[in-house]
Amino acid sequence: MSNSNAWSETRAEVMSRPGAGAVYEAARTRFAISEAVRRRREELGLTQAEMAERAGLKQPAVARLEAGGTMPTIPMLERVAEALDGRLIVQFQPLSEAG
Repeated sequence: MSNSNAWSETRAEVMSRPGAGAVYEAARTRFAISEAVRRRREELGLTQAEMAERAGLKQPAVARLEAGGTMPTIPMLERVAEALDGRLIVQFQPLSEAG
């Protein structure tokens, strides 16, 4: 059996467990948020400490956010967006179009 088949079978088994889909989606959401925050911070040439100061946070909180280690609240995302010279936009995407 190839490694690809082994992984596919393992993934299918894990995803069949109750609640696995919700956990996966939460992790996917945290990753997408963390990538967007890190990318924008780097575009602006800010360090984590500089961004933290702008957002009224501590640098470790920014590091956790960028690592996907926390699910931020809407108010926190609004503060982060403002610190990154942006606006938080929330949208709903049909599952058929979601990646």
